[in-house]
Amino acid sequence: MIFGRRREEDEREDEEEEEVEQVLFQGAANGHPVDLKAHAKLVQAGLLRAKELVSDALARRSEMIRLDPKGKVAVATLFIDGVPYPAAKMPVQAGMAITHMLKLLAGLDIKVRNQPQSGGINAEYSEKKYLVRIDTFPAEGGTERLIVRIEDPKVRLEKPHEIGLSDEIRLKVREHTSQRQGVVLAAGPPMSGTSTTALGLLRSVDAYLYNIYNLADLKGRDLMHITTFARTEGESLVAWIARAKRQECDVMFVDPLRDAETAKIIFDEAEDRSFVSEMTAKDAADAIVRLNAWLGNPQLTAERLKMVVSQKLIRRLCLECRQAYRPNPKLLAKVGLPPETKVLYRVPRPVENEEGEVEEPPHCPKCQNIGYYGRMALFEAIEMTEGMQKVVAAGGDATAIKTQARKEGMPTFHKDGLRAVAEGHTSLEELQRVFTQK
Repeated sequence: MIFGRRREEDEREDEEEEEVEQVLFQGAANGHPVDLKAHAKLVQAGLLRAKELVSDALARRSEMIRLDPKGKVAVATLFIDGVPYPAAKMPVQAGMAITHMLKLLAGLDIKVRNQPQSGGINAEYSEKKYLVRIDTFPAEGGTERLIVRIEDPKVRLEKPHEIGLSDEIRLKVREHTSQRQGVVLAAGPPMSGTSTTALGLLRSVDAYLYNIYNLADLKGRDLMHITTFARTEGESLVAWIARAKRQECDVMFVDPLRDAETAKIIFDEAEDRSFVSEMTAKDAADAIVRLNAWLGNPQLTAERLKMVVSQKLIRRLCLECRQAYRPNPKLLAKVGLPPETKVLYRVPRPVENEEGEVEEPPHCPKCQNIGYYGRMALFEAIEMTEGMQKVVAAGGDATAIKTQARKEGMPTFHKDGLRAVAEGHTSLEELQRVFTQK
């Protein structure tokens, strides 16, 4: 009886260990009703798998999941603070079941596989609400690539101080937009926080002194003191902007500049109004070079562009386990930190105890021994000063533009990164990782 009772206790413990909290899907973000009974086979094949994948991501505080079909298998990758980690491999049919299940829950058309679709799912995990954004893209063989972004609706990084914009950049934005002329841009690679930076630039404008109209898709965000100016059916972008001008608008926030046609329209219209927008580019200098190519008129770029702000996201050191150390003076000189810097911080490393034995760092429940927790933005800004206008108007390349920016002491990633290291927010190793990655 004793052995039998012990076996029963062991089985109960095993069952308790296997119980993992599962995400609760609570309806499509677009309000589209979801009929699970009508898709019983898909629910049977994909619902549990989808829950397990998203639950694992939430448990590991992942902000994004990527599910890629690769031949006969589908590969899931989790992104934690922007760094990819392998999650799972599965038969491609299982991956398709997850993709179609999440599309269904997001109120999307599961029959459409030959074009991108976007939607969202309201969810709850560990008594906390989330918005699970779903994006699908056509792939080979009738399959689809799935991107899942997990957002906390309560975290709205919109105000300049919330995203880390310096007072210097905020004042420059106010100065340029007060002229009711020209373009202020945020620029950066995909998934680098460019849209958040653009909103930070917009919120730097004094909404009490100037009429700000939003002509962009804010994806459900409602910005205080900024008027949403709706587009009428069939109205061209030029006509839409002209109508906003007749309403005495001072500053317009417009959708990203994605092609030459749109860029030309915005820069033509910026003769007597200020515009705030964003574009994809490696950095601020690359954005200016791309604008020159799109506009075909470097002089116009130099005259109408007022400022480009670019950002890089770096990981923050975990405050619970970061390790202090005294830096070598040669290291300080090499990276450009002040010689009086007494302490820096890094990810915990093994240490030697009094007996000469090497001990591994203790487990950190906050970051799960990653060493980093959360991210912050580094910023650079290129302003169209008189000297910079000459370089840009002459068709200068990215190197020439960066050289002029350094010469004039403009904010750079290098300076902002060293500030973050000196203040203990991140490590030199993290800066190296970010600045050397392709």
